[in-house]
Amino acid sequence: MLDLFKAVGIGLVTLLPLANPLTTVALLMGLSRGMSEAERNRQAFKTACYTFAIMAVAYYLGQLVMNVFGISITGLRIAGGLIVTFIGFRMLFPQQRLDETPEVERRGEELRQQRTDDIAFIPLAMPTTAGPGTIALIISTAAAVREEASYAGWILLVAPPLIFFLTSVILLLCLRSAGTIMRLLGNSGVEAFSRLMGFLLVCIGVQFVINGIHEVAGQVSAQLSG
Repeated sequence: MLDLFKAVGIGLVTLLPLANPLTTVALLMGLSRGMSEAERNRQAFKTACYTFAIMAVAYYLGQLVMNVFGISITGLRIAGGLIVTFIGFRMLFPQQRLDETPEVERRGEELRQQRTDDIAFIPLAMPTTAGPGTIALIISTAAAVREEASYAGWILLVAPPLIFFLTSVILLLCLRSAGTIMRLLGNSGVEAFSRLMGFLLVCIGVQFVINGIHEVAGQVSAQLSG
């Protein structure tokens, strides 16, 4: 049971900085202007459900998709690392505030014209929460865990869906508390937290690239030696 808690803890620490629920909160507040509290809560619940589904599909079917297209784990790690690093730099050095992006302004205008629009899947769940970086991280981690087999079989069955479920619950709680969070932190607080998460993402992404390059160097060295 201790190994299960350890695996879930590591998974959450790795996944949450990339998912960054507070960024999704800020985006929700920007897109849901004029929505009722009930409608905002409904969008929050649907976003959490979509996020769980995207993460689960990436974990269980991501490797199959890679095999179909002939993508190697090394290539995925390097590409995923570059994506994560890019997202981290965007969060560290934002060009404009979250609630002033063209996507937010466009969607805000659409919502004013038609209040029944669904913003849960796009852009809240994807690409904001479970975007390319998150998916690449999940697929790469899944492959590494299966290769190393450092945990018991039952933990590998239980831990992943539990991690995705807890991440979705944390996201739901943050989104349901969007109004309170924005009032407590303010725009400057959310921006500061987003920059901190961006720094962590840059570190994670660079490490992914280093690991991928190390694997490529090892493969080239083995071929030359052989």
